[in-house]
Amino acid sequence: QVRLVESGGGLVQAGGSLRLSCAASGSISSINRMGWYRQAPGKERELVATATSGGSTNYADSVKGRFTISRDNAKNTVYLQMNSLKPEDTAVYYCNAYVLTTASSALDAWGQGTLVTVSS
Repeated sequence: QVRLVESGGGLVQAGGSLRLSCAASGSISSINRMGWYRQAPGKERELVATATSGGSTNYADSVKGRFTISRDNAKNTVYLQMNSLKPEDTAVYYCNAYVLTTASSALDAWGQGTLVTVSS
């Protein structure tokens, strides 16, 4: 069993900042990729940013230059620093982790989501 717990969502004015955190726990041997996805009302879930254990990162074009993803591999935690927030960033943000479990199986794990609301 692997559990992802997110925190840090909330209400912020346009131009403001928020920091999301996601901690993974459970039967984890290693985590290759951790990342953030989001789903706005009436829209499909989309990639925001990912980070590999080796330090490679990937961002959606819409957040490049404003959001920064980082990881603490020792703590199995991933962060998303969101600056210069826009109303169109309003969504439920989901943490994702591609985990190798202690049973040597691969698991694509998801958190429960945290709501980010950006007011204009």
